[in-house]
Parts: sequence; structure tokens; C-alpha cells
Amino acid sequence: MLAYLFPGQGAQTEGFLHRLGTQPAIQTTLDEASAVLNLDVLTLDTQAALDSTVAVQTGLLIAGVAMQRALAAEGLAPELSAGLSVGAYAAAVSCGAIDFADALLMVRKRAELMETAYPRGYGLSAIAGLTEHEIEKLADAQARDAAARVYVGNVNAPRQIVMAGSDAALDAFNARALAAGARKATRLAVSVPSHCELLAAAADALTDYARSVPFRAPSSGYIGNRGGRALHTADAVRDDLATNMRHTVRWFDALTVMIEMGAKVFVEAPPGQVLTDIVREQYPDTAAIAASTLPFERLAPTIHRRLESAA
Repeated sequence: MLAYLFPGQGAQTEGFLHRLGTQPAIQTTLDEASAVLNLDVLTLDTQAALDSTVAVQTGLLIAGVAMQRALAAEGLAPELSAGLSVGAYAAAVSCGAIDFADALLMVRKRAELMETAYPRGYGLSAIAGLTEHEIEKLADAQARDAAARVYVGNVNAPRQIVMAGSDAALDAFNARALAAGARKATRLAVSVPSHCELLAAAADALTDYARSVPFRAPSSGYIGNRGGRALHTADAVRDDLATNMRHTVRWFDALTVMIEMGAKVFVEAPPGQVLTDIVREQYPDTAAIAASTLPFERLAPTIHRRLESAA
């Protein structure tokens, strides 16, 4: 069974849209996105543009859909799709729950709401080597000691946790985590406090916006962010996308569910390979391929071979 993984904010690198390739499906996707957003989307991946949450989030959606369409032209269609944070929008397009044009406009609205709520002074930190329970105890202690609350934003793996909060709170928490035995505590290239209650008002506004966005029941498997479970109705996918900015992303749960449903080959959309690395570390018996690490003329044949081997 083939599963597609779509990365979230933090995976972006300068020029990532320019590196997608020259396949007709990719060019068509870039052209469609430019028409919908009324701008040249190849301006979204410059170093200056990547300071914008709006540019990063819309660019990641475009990259994910471009890859999915290019592989579809090679006879590859996923049976399961999941995306981390904003990557969930590309997953929803991949499974047919929302049209690409509608997803572009909704992602732009999402990013604008997040950026307006916290234009500066906030972000995310990745902590490696501590469990969620250990992280929560440290966060509670910091809140008591310093009134500097941080929040669990993503549970990417049992000992890979992303925290959200203010810059000062995250810097203090990084030091606290390292002192408590964390292997690594690193600030991420994200300028908003994603996936916590700090974005409750923004999530409410996006929920209002999403009521007028057409959704359909997924035509293939869609695994949600909030609960890490398969979602089967249009309303369930709409709610997952509209509210995921205020809730912890249960990525490891989502990955585990895909394994339990029979996924044997995972393909991560550009850019980056963070999600691929998690699959390889947690489930070494499966095949995990990061699309950005192979030229397209090798990518599709490699996926076909892995699927044949898995069968």
C-alpha cells in the first residue's frame, strides 16, 4: 500500500519550488496556483519571501500538490495521505476532499490569520530525547517558576516533540530540556506558535471561513492531524483543516495508523526529508522515499519497484 506524506512549515528551503522539476503536471500546477493567487508563485521561495508565513505555507501546498500530480501521471496514486500541519491541506487535495484552488485560498487565509495574530516574537522549538510526559512536566515547572508557558505543538515520534510559545519562553525551555537530558533542543524556522491555544481565536476565524468552502468525502484514505485517525466525511476533513492550528499534531499516531492500515511504501513530498527520517527510524521494515532526494526520472520507477517488492 502506497502512502504520501506532506511536510509542514520548517521544511522550506530557498529555491524549493524551482527545484520541483519540469514535468508537465508540475508546470500546470505552478500556473494554476499563480492564477488563483494572482502572483508568480516562483517568487514565494526566495530567501526574503521565506520570512513570510503566507509565502511558506502556500509554497508548501503547491509543492505537495505538484509532486502528487506528477506521480499520478506516472500511474502512482496513494491509498493513504497525511500531512503535518499545513501539509494536511495537500493531503486533503491528494485524497480528493478539497479542490486545489479552494485549498490555496484557505491556506492563504490560515497563514494570514496566524501571521496577524503573532507577527513577531513567537515560534517553535524541536526537542529530541525526552518523552511527551517528561516534556509536559518540564513545561509545568517552567510555567510555575517563570510564568513563561510553552505548549506541546507536535508529537512527531515518542522522543521527538515540538514546543510552541514566545521566543523568551522557548529559549528558557530549551535550556531546561537540555539540563534534563534532552539530546537536542533547536529553534525551528517558524515564526508563529503553531498548534496550541495561543491560536484559538485564529482557528475560530478560519472555522468561520471554512463553512463556505466546498468539501467532499475523501476518495482515498485521509489521516487527520488532531486525532491521528482516518477521517471519512467532508465535515470531518473540514474541521481537521480548520482547527489544526490550535491543537497538538499527533503525527506519530497518524504514522502508526497508516502502518496498521497496511502502508508499506511512504513517499514524502518536497521539500526535505524529516518525515522520511521518522518513518525509517520508527518503522525500519517499511520503505520510505523523500521525493526531493531523487531526480524525477528516477523517483517514479523507484516507487514502482518498492511497491512490487512490498507486494
